[in-house]
Amino acid sequence: MVDSMAEILTDRERKNFAILDLIRRKAPITRTEISKETELNIVTVSNYINAYIQKGLVIEGGLDVSTGGRRPVVLELNPKAAYIIGVGLDLMNIIGVVADLKANVLVEVKKPRPEGSENFLIDSISQLIEELIKKSNLSKDQIKGVGIGIPGIVDRKGGTIRWPQQMGSIYISTLKNMLEQKFDIPVYIENDATVAAFGEREFELESDVKNLVFMYSGVGCGIVINGQIYGGATGCAGELGLPDLDDKSKERWKGLERWEADLGLKQAAQRRLKEKKDSKILEIAGGDISKVDFKSVVEAARAGDNLAIELIKEAGEELGVRIAYLVQIFNPEVVVIGGGIERAGSALLDAIKKAVREKTFEEIGTHVRIVPTQLGENAVALGSVSLVIQYIFTYLMV
Repeated sequence: MVDSMAEILTDRERKNFAILDLIRRKAPITRTEISKETELNIVTVSNYINAYIQKGLVIEGGLDVSTGGRRPVVLELNPKAAYIIGVGLDLMNIIGVVADLKANVLVEVKKPRPEGSENFLIDSISQLIEELIKKSNLSKDQIKGVGIGIPGIVDRKGGTIRWPQQMGSIYISTLKNMLEQKFDIPVYIENDATVAAFGEREFELESDVKNLVFMYSGVGCGIVINGQIYGGATGCAGELGLPDLDDKSKERWKGLERWEADLGLKQAAQRRLKEKKDSKILEIAGGDISKVDFKSVVEAARAGDNLAIELIKEAGEELGVRIAYLVQIFNPEVVVIGGGIERAGSALLDAIKKAVREKTFEEIGTHVRIVPTQLGENAVALGSVSLVIQYIFTYLMV
């Protein structure tokens, strides 16, 4: 559960989420099993379940094996009770999905990541939502929410989204109201790394993983502590790198300066290619150094290009130092690598693992698993879906 929500929930809302999330994770499940797992008495559980059945959120299935006496009825979520739109961006694409209440994807649309001003980004998100609604053949009444994982610093206390060193800023309420007025569907906005971490925790990792860091590209991360997303005092936790350092300060604070989302691979490749022309990186970029980007470095590495592999290893070592800081502080069971950088493959992952082993205390570094995202390029979109599902469960938005 996102911690900004957890602080303001009523007792009923907490129970709603606990029961419905358990059904989602472990269905088919009986009332008795729910009572044991949630430590709520069976009468309370039955009353809540009856309300969910009336609302169409939960359906009764077949009969479970009896341990004596009447065979108990098993319960499942009704996937058709609500549909959700999730939108997210990674290094290369903007991706949108339409999913049901079990997070089964019904429609997926992928387009090149928009570049330009914040207005262009917002227009692209709006157009993508419109296309998803049309392709889903669902009425707006059936779609209970739109979740958006957006890049930038999402300041809950100040109510703004800010894009450092590039576009500008916008009030969260402005973007939310603009989209809600256009589509007449509730909109929920969160930082991309935060929802990616939430989605990975909800859909892919084992249920006993309570503490994880989702390293989302080179500039931010999502943090899960004791099963809950940690956003900090203003919701901005997870931003990596010290901003606005001059060259002297960068040397002093090496490893902590703010980085590019692509791990600096574009700049590093362009700089090295001025000296070394015989690389597949340049060939893939059509012979034009100015067109070299993250994608061309990754493609060259996959083709066995030595310079590309060397650049990725160097970036992995530097990223590994940053991750080592996080591992030392949070001592997570898992660090997930995503946001597009995982496409750099084993050269990146191996370099990260090596650096983390070398830069952390043995008791901490040897117990953390470092893995690529299992949700892949859909991590933010599906994480945004899981965010809306959380609201539906908590507030019974059906």
